[in-house]
Amino acid sequence: MKKSVPFLDRYLTVTGDESVITFLDITESDESTGVVSGEVLKASIQLNEYALGKRKTFDLKLDPKGTVFQKKVWIAMREIPYGETKTYGDLARAVGSPKGFRAVGGACNRNPIAIVQPCHRVVGSDGKLTGFFGGLDLKQKLLDFEKR
Repeated sequence: MKKSVPFLDRYLTVTGDESVITFLDITESDESTGVVSGEVLKASIQLNEYALGKRKTFDLKLDPKGTVFQKKVWIAMREIPYGETKTYGDLARAVGSPKGFRAVGGACNRNPIAIVQPCHRVVGSDGKLTGFFGGLDLKQKLLDFEKR
């Protein structure tokens, strides 16, 4: 199942089934397919609330595909508060790999569940924006949206 929710000038498109969310992307168009239910419906409601500025955290069952290390990083990302940022080094220390900031960057790059696992809140050690799958302009828009 797939459901898209309008957000900024794009869509938040969630994929999953009755019991878990497996993928969440920021897309250019509505990619909804058929009737949604279960966890995908729950996610679409929560994403709509996020898009309206009424939700800052998510309560969803996630099943992202990745390595043990990547999953640790994604869990640590979910701990970054709405409207705040952490560095790749901060996350590396949080997952017990203090020199693993490059590996953290790789995990952020492969994050399959955008927004809920907020890789847009991860910045360079100097506070500057670095790589983001949707481009740095979109990363800045997301951070600005959360700071308003």
